[in-house]
Amino acid sequence: MAEFRNPNQSQGSGGGGGDMRSLFGIMLLTMVILFGYQYFFKPKEAPPKPQQTQTQQTQQTPAPAAAAPQSTTEPTKTTAAAGAPAVQTPTITAAAQCDITVENELYKITFSNRGGEVKNWILKRYNDSAGKPLDMVQQQAAEKFGRPLSLYTYEPALNDQLTQALYQVNGTPEPCGNFTAPQSLTFHYAGNGLDVVKTIKFDSSYVVNVESQVHRNGQLVRSLVAWPSGFGDQEELDQKVHANVTFTASSFAWSLDGKQDYQAAGKVSGNATLEGDYDYAATGDLFFAAAFMPDAPSRATVVTFHHAMDVRTNKEDPSAKRPEDVLGLAMGDTSGYTRTRLYVGPKQMEVLASIHTNTADGSSNGPDLKELVQFGWMKWISYPLYLALRFIYEHGVGNWGWSIIIITALFNLIMIPTRLQMQRQSLKMIRIQPQMNAIKARYAHYKVTDPRRAEMNQEIMALHKQENINMYGGCLPMLIQMPLFIALYRLLANVIELRQAHWLWIGDLSIKEPFPLLIVVIIVGMFVTQWITPSPGMDASQRRMMAFMMPVVMGFTLSNFAAGLSVYWATGNVINLLVQLSLGQTKEGKELRERAKKQAAKRGIGGTKTIPGKR
Repeated sequence: MAEFRNPNQSQGSGGGGGDMRSLFGIMLLTMVILFGYQYFFKPKEAPPKPQQTQTQQTQQTPAPAAAAPQSTTEPTKTTAAAGAPAVQTPTITAAAQCDITVENELYKITFSNRGGEVKNWILKRYNDSAGKPLDMVQQQAAEKFGRPLSLYTYEPALNDQLTQALYQVNGTPEPCGNFTAPQSLTFHYAGNGLDVVKTIKFDSSYVVNVESQVHRNGQLVRSLVAWPSGFGDQEELDQKVHANVTFTASSFAWSLDGKQDYQAAGKVSGNATLEGDYDYAATGDLFFAAAFMPDAPSRATVVTFHHAMDVRTNKEDPSAKRPEDVLGLAMGDTSGYTRTRLYVGPKQMEVLASIHTNTADGSSNGPDLKELVQFGWMKWISYPLYLALRFIYEHGVGNWGWSIIIITALFNLIMIPTRLQMQRQSLKMIRIQPQMNAIKARYAHYKVTDPRRAEMNQEIMALHKQENINMYGGCLPMLIQMPLFIALYRLLANVIELRQAHWLWIGDLSIKEPFPLLIVVIIVGMFVTQWITPSPGMDASQRRMMAFMMPVVMGFTLSNFAAGLSVYWATGNVINLLVQLSLGQTKEGKELRERAKKQAAKRGIGGTKTIPGKR
């Protein structure tokens, strides 16, 4: 936004080099911050990992987990031996396969009685890129790795048996039907020594209650309730869809003994069992999540699934693909009897704040789910910015793009005094340049390592103090703007309110701009601002290079970020240009321009250069 220069660098002889180094340093710092966030919060592409799809043997020690700070443990041995003598159980099964639907104002969930699994989990208030109600079940991933609310054990053969069984629902052999929440569905299957019961309770919220237990030959089997993989918002996994959105990679989030954290998909182990006091464990994409909240956190068991699927990188070329990580999750109880709540819905702050996990005494007073919105370490800035944006949006604006513009304008107006102070500091530095050059000349014959060089620095500092110059005052606007920029990046890249939010020609502020008009505004605005800003300590070639290089680099970088961030940056550039034009008409601004012209004249800019010949 602001011009990238430190006006407090030495001017005049040798001053251009210092200015240039500081400018390149700030530019490098900006790039490191931006691409560093890209690296840590949007992992780089990696070769597909081996697809570990529930192939562990009974009582095999799971692979070490990299997803959470606690140690990986072997499952508690509550599983009945597969070779135990068969116990005769009355057969309980459905007459035929059919679907059961439960809905409230927020969702419509369709189950199949085969496996008692979810076929569709439609969120009524959200749409996919085609404008249809969003199905939280990513069908391609579900077909390959398993469907939501399936049961997971450490025996692949038993998993298949549980998936293929035909369950009675609420004791009815022919359970097909449509139900309205509040409602309760009990899936029951018995036969071949197995007795399986899974009960799901629905209310008016996004949360459902799940209880399950699996007995074999009369003994309790260690089993967990799973969301094996993928979300419907990850449309690129469907190779038949020409999605207009950017793939939103999965992540694993948790609250362990009250401490909340998350990790990107690339760092999560597959088929890893984690045991600890989990308040919740969740998997999700950028805007939606499935969060398991065990009734008894002290007995919680979590299994993480890590898969890989190809995503198309070119709409016109079906063969152009890259592997993407797809996560899944299962929650259970060390006792073998699983009781958990499951939140499946948007990462919307007000909704997440209203949902609390269980405490050790069984009350719902544990941590809420707000941390599922991954603002990162800048949340102390991002969250207040979110509240401010939402306030503007809800009080007369009604558009997130205009809300971003308004809050950017307000911030830049607040920053005008610091810009004026920066100009004054720059002018003071130029005025004392002859005195600084005289001090440096007296110590020029000393080596850099000579202790007497410290006396030179002391004299320069005394001169600054005498003239009331703050060495770092000119950097104040940048020091304030960079944290704000990072916080806004985290905010605009994570809040679901910007998903499919329209502004003028932009159809979705949460993804990159379809037509780079804002990028053009950013490049032109930065170029003009740099060009009209007086830089007495910089020669013409350096000034031209910075005037062209910085805008192009920033424009290229921002072209890969969310359009909402481009709206912010373009607005700031336009305002900064107007502010710079205004500052140029002040007394200090005019003096800066005059001194810049004089220094340019001394260097022979605009005239012919004479090259002395050899004699």
